Amino acid sequence: MRSSRRQFLRRILGSSGAVLCGGSLLAEAAGETSQPQPARVIRIEAKKFTYTPNEIAIQQGESVILDLTALDFVHGFNIPDLHVRADIVPGKATRLPLQFPSAGKISFLCDNFCGSGHEEMGGNFNVIAS
Repeated sequence: MRSSRRQFLRRILGSSGAVLCGGSLLAEAAGETSQPQPARVIRIEAKKFTYTPNEIAIQQGESVILDLTALDFVHGFNIPDLHVRADIVPGKATRLPLQFPSAGKISFLCDNFCGSGHEEMGGNFNVIAS
């Protein structure tokens, strides 16, 4: 009796494996892949009263990593709409993984006072609908 039970289980498992492999091959043939695209790295430099670049185009839903560096002072980096905030320390890279779920303009700004002109230190992510 155990022998027939083993044979039954082997047939069931073998059939399941064939179905799973077949489905995977069909998805691959249709151009679908389950591997996510690697995140795009966007370098942003902060220095007295400016971010470079300060206008950045991004596709809706795109995964990015912001690579932030400060050249002169400890600057703040704040994206109020996404509830994201970090300090950017000179000589140290700050990396922020982000995704932009909605299309539109999303502003970022410095929230560490860095002198007269600080209030102008900001920029925008222009998120393009996909």
